[in-house]
Amino acid sequence: MKFSDQLKRQLEILTFPPKRIISLVPSQTELLSDLGLDEEVIGITKFCVRPAHWFHTKTRIGGTKKINLSLIRSLHPDLIIANKEENLQQEVEALAKDFPVWISDVRNLEDSYEMIKVIGELVGKQDTAAELIEKIKSNFRSIFSQTENSNHELRTAYLIWKDPLMTIGGDTFISNMMTICGFENIFQGEHRYPEVSLGQLSTVNCQLLLLASEPFPFKQKHIEELQQILPETKIILVDGEMFSWYGSRLLHAPAYFSKLRQLVFNA
Repeated sequence: MKFSDQLKRQLEILTFPPKRIISLVPSQTELLSDLGLDEEVIGITKFCVRPAHWFHTKTRIGGTKKINLSLIRSLHPDLIIANKEENLQQEVEALAKDFPVWISDVRNLEDSYEMIKVIGELVGKQDTAAELIEKIKSNFRSIFSQTENSNHELRTAYLIWKDPLMTIGGDTFISNMMTICGFENIFQGEHRYPEVSLGQLSTVNCQLLLLASEPFPFKQKHIEELQQILPETKIILVDGEMFSWYGSRLLHAPAYFSKLRQLVFNA
């Protein structure tokens, strides 16, 4: 069967539904599990920590940006699922010469719905995918109602790395999630992942600073360090999966965002 991915590439799956799937993306690995697959998924990355039992039982084929091409080839996959941003173009292109590779490109919630829908079609789980999308949409209605009826919009920065400090610019999935939460991304006009300095943060009227749990694992000690330099800024540790995982983890994001808003606005 022939499919188009989110880069408008055409690919043909000769074995349908595929029986030997490799996922190169943690959030899409979790999605495959929530679509009801198990034995069909034969390979995942070392960062694919959900579901936990897959991490211990599936073949790990390297990291998202340094995959073991020879190991993947030895597994003879029917389908490889990748992502434009999380995987390296040259590695994906090398695999695409020998295997069907479907590439996602997710920058906002609507892109997520499309990704879930098509992956459901790819693996023969269309109905399950449709039900999942409706549940996610239903859950997000609650957070939309909160932000639509609120006059609060804090000037916010979201840090993903420490040395150097890196934040989130516009045209990213994380920035879209910040907007949904009712947080104004100070660096919305910048490129996708700009470096920033403490001096910048202190001069741009940063009212809220979110420190993500991934890819850099910020801790309480980092709040204490930054608070000395930014005494007027509210600094909070946040679950990076809730802001950056664009698969079935979205089921849980709205409830998390609601609690985060309570913490931010009612403290």
